[in-house]
Amino acid sequence: MAIEWDVHDIGLPALQKHGDPFPKAALDSIRRNKVGLKGPLTTELGTGMRSVNVALRKEFDLYANLRPAKTYPGVRAPMGSVDLVVVRENIEDLYAGIEYDVGTPETAEIRATIEATAHAKIPTDAAIAIKYISVFGSRRIVKFAFDYARANKRRKVTAVHKANIMKFADGLFLKIAREVAQEYPDIEFEDRIVDNMCMQLVQKPELYDVLVLPNLYGDIVSDLVAGLVGGLGVAPGANIGEGGVAVFEAIHGSAPKYAGQNKVNPMALMLAGVLMLRHIGEREAGDRLERATASVVAEGKDVTYDLKADRDDPSAVGTKEFADAVIRRMGARVGVH
Repeated sequence: MAIEWDVHDIGLPALQKHGDPFPKAALDSIRRNKVGLKGPLTTELGTGMRSVNVALRKEFDLYANLRPAKTYPGVRAPMGSVDLVVVRENIEDLYAGIEYDVGTPETAEIRATIEATAHAKIPTDAAIAIKYISVFGSRRIVKFAFDYARANKRRKVTAVHKANIMKFADGLFLKIAREVAQEYPDIEFEDRIVDNMCMQLVQKPELYDVLVLPNLYGDIVSDLVAGLVGGLGVAPGANIGEGGVAVFEAIHGSAPKYAGQNKVNPMALMLAGVLMLRHIGEREAGDRLERATASVVAEGKDVTYDLKADRDDPSAVGTKEFADAVIRRMGARVGVH
């Protein structure tokens, strides 16, 4: 199929060009087309600039963050063969962005309320962040995980939580997960405490299949899982909403110092393209792109420096050359690897 690209800046480049990190034209394009392929965005740490990624999820209610992690021959991975899918709730939890700064009247009011109702003393020099988890948000993300598992012939869903400590918030997430699991008798269900889950993934990832988690844990565990398969440079993600809008991305952050140098590995973004193609019904094209990418990486010739056995290997190619090799391989209709 032919894809017509509608290109827009958002985030820091848009702020510098237009004085607005969310230009209306860019948001209207996503709303109109329903599908977006997004490059990594920079959020300046420790400043008042709101995360553009978080804002996009809220703008379009992109409640489900899908992050598959799969090993490919040619990518150095510490755990051998791994094939996991992380389903992360994308809207609630601590990432909802409900925070109160040190020394503000609002913080004093919140602190007083907490001290009166929870009988817990909060230092006057503390900032406060609110974590919330709802029945609605928990139910729809767990159902998304089970529906994904069923549609993609996965065998098991594991709910990850800290309900042993946060008995109300994480306890609610676990309760709802157990309820939803009853609706899917064909798929195995279990739960794990998040710290134990991290240890289990490092020791025996083969025991797990689809993981469903609240927002913060999902962010952390998905990066851990990406490390098992070779790092963020090979990790794609999808953000999917109720209204049919879906935004696909490489889950690694931006690297401004490498911008324009034709150096960075494009594999994660290409694999995000695989997810996008499958989402819009072009499964055959998505499968071809994945096979072609895997074939080029397995051969190890036309790959970027990070995929070479020696990162100083002079035969390493640039971003464009890597992509060109994949395009050539797609034309050759490579077989399954």
